[in-house]
Amino acid sequence: MRTSAALQAAARPGPFMNDISRPVDTAAAMRPLSSRLLVPLSLFALYVIWGSTYLAIRIGLESFPPFLMAALRFSITGAAMYAFLRWRGMPAPTPRQWRNCAITGTLLLGFGNGLVCFAEQSVSSGLAAVAVAGMPLFAAGFGAMYGHWPRRLELVGLLVGFAGVVVLNLGGDLRGSPAGAIALLVASASWAFGSLWSKRQSMPPAAMSTAAQMLTGGVALAIAALATGERVTATPTVQAALALAYLAVFGSVVAFSAYMYLLNTVRPALATSYAYVNPPVAVLFGVLLAGERVHALDLIGMAVILAGVAIIAVAREKKPAP
Repeated sequence: MRTSAALQAAARPGPFMNDISRPVDTAAAMRPLSSRLLVPLSLFALYVIWGSTYLAIRIGLESFPPFLMAALRFSITGAAMYAFLRWRGMPAPTPRQWRNCAITGTLLLGFGNGLVCFAEQSVSSGLAAVAVAGMPLFAAGFGAMYGHWPRRLELVGLLVGFAGVVVLNLGGDLRGSPAGAIALLVASASWAFGSLWSKRQSMPPAAMSTAAQMLTGGVALAIAALATGERVTATPTVQAALALAYLAVFGSVVAFSAYMYLLNTVRPALATSYAYVNPPVAVLFGVLLAGERVHALDLIGMAVILAGVAIIAVAREKKPAP
């Protein structure tokens, strides 16, 4: 999953790039060329890398318990990012910002990503991706808590998405795993609420906020691992170790950097289009590389949920009537 603080600060310039000077004419000449190259590369990274992380989680679970695996992923990545940013001279978060990052990191990474890892012990990676893609359904509902009541078209999208969730729970893997289904619903709700809550709080600049959320979210996941008695009982397989490294480097650093670049370069609808592409990509990876099966009701539920999310996205793009 992806940290929401970046969405707040993505429009601001990079905090440690101000010392790089370049002639104005050269920059203007290079910008169209770099955009034509980097935009498709960044979209490819979001579509393929984030779509494949669900299968990587599944492979990592062969040797690592869920909460411990997520704790290692975010603690290592967060510590590396924090050390690099401090070395480049970025100030540390204030105590209030640390508190806000801890709450957000716990909601997004602790509950959000941690429960997805837990659910994938009994639910296919493709279905987990579809459930997470339904997060905008919860976001639209939680928005009413802050006075942002759904518009008529958003309400239609909510009802369609809810119908998809019902269909998804009628058959296939989710029906056979009530614990996995509940975990995915809680994960999506936690991610949605944490995203909305963090937008109204004092947070560090984007990169430092990401590092702080990973560090604090890693601590929350480590506590969950200790509370549930998780531990690695045998030497991890090469595949599981590579999957963990892939999640840390590509899933948490490369793809996230591509996402920040897109937020600064293209329209939000294109930057967030990964939400519609990741589920079929995850299903494809699961079927081709892990032998996962997809039932007819699963496909119907996927289509209905994504239709609901698409309706909400279209409603948000439209300006309200005066």
